[in-house]
Amino acid sequence: MKQFDNREFKIGWKILILAVVGVATSSSSLLLYSFSSMMIPLEQALGWGRSELQAAITALSLGTIVAAQLAGWLNLKFGLRIVTILSLIALSISLVLLTQVKTTIWSLYLGYFLVPLAGLGTLQITWSHLVNLWFVENRGLALAIILSGSGLAAAGLPLLITWSVSTWNWQAGFIALSLLPVLIALPLTLLWLLPVRVESGTVTAKQPISQNAAGGMLLAEALRSWRFWLCNLSMTLVVACVVGLVTNIIPLLQDRGLSAVEAGQIFSAFGISLIFGRLVVGYLIDRLWAPGVASIALLMPAVACLIFALSSGNTALYVLATMLVGIGAGAEFDIAAFLIAKYFGMRDYGRLFGIHLGLITAGAAAAPLLFGALYSMTGDYSGLLIFSTVCFVVGPLMLLLLGSYPVFRQTDTDAAPAF
Repeated sequence: MKQFDNREFKIGWKILILAVVGVATSSSSLLLYSFSSMMIPLEQALGWGRSELQAAITALSLGTIVAAQLAGWLNLKFGLRIVTILSLIALSISLVLLTQVKTTIWSLYLGYFLVPLAGLGTLQITWSHLVNLWFVENRGLALAIILSGSGLAAAGLPLLITWSVSTWNWQAGFIALSLLPVLIALPLTLLWLLPVRVESGTVTAKQPISQNAAGGMLLAEALRSWRFWLCNLSMTLVVACVVGLVTNIIPLLQDRGLSAVEAGQIFSAFGISLIFGRLVVGYLIDRLWAPGVASIALLMPAVACLIFALSSGNTALYVLATMLVGIGAGAEFDIAAFLIAKYFGMRDYGRLFGIHLGLITAGAAAAPLLFGALYSMTGDYSGLLIFSTVCFVVGPLMLLLLGSYPVFRQTDTDAAPAF
């Protein structure tokens, strides 16, 4: 196992803090991790059923698919800084506009579709791209650290939303979300997202990064690789079911007799374990074979599904199950970002990860529709738990087929600046 070298962290710590905040306040994190707390208030205030509300996450996922493709292209053409700044402002405005979805549930669907388009520069593709350019020797750990921002969102948003809604009304939940990007992420972006880079332990200031200077596959080459499609299929199965559980754990617990506050407190354990899972997995994939580490971590939510299915009224077991889901969720996106960079290189990373993110998000978009239909058919969450258990076993085991890491030769071809 390689020894830990902290030189990259001494140079790039501001980038890590910025990216953590960016992930936590991204369009996908804000709407996804607040949805479970918003579901019942929306149901009670506007009369929309839970199975109908699930389709809002489908709309969010579809919007994220489109936004991810645009983000990769716009970042390459105009640079990360300007796209991110404009996206943070547009994201806050779009969240405020969600307070006007009162007449028909289709207005909610449209809002959830448009928010990620407004905040396209805040998606994980931007922050993982930034960190992949700054970190090489500790790339897995760095990605794990910044993607732990979603764990902070998962831990804090249910409490924020529950307090806001109970103090005022459901619109206050969206207002609270809208303040986070402009009050926290935007100032740090203006200060720290500057045209600098790290290269072999040194910093080169005011010099744009040439993306093609790094080795790797071009888009057309990767699309012909079976490993690329194996990664897509494996992670789609996992991510779809994580989304299904994240958006239904609080309603599931309330159906078991817990109050909204108690269910929100239990769900906060998800965020804490997500952070733990990301940091541990991120540290290990820098030093061990990443698919092997990933398969173990991503199998844990299967155990959680069994606990939810078989346990009744045991709060301690509910907390354990929620934490196991969090560990699996913590491993998913940093593993995906790491695997794309490791198996296909950084030469065309933005577009490759954009396509990967779009494909797995498409699976995540279909999941709420399936889970909503299963809930309507059975009247409970048993169908969701059975389906998720199978996917949490099959998906991780597929990664074991990826084999050893390829070695890429650096190129001299210039590309548009990353900043």
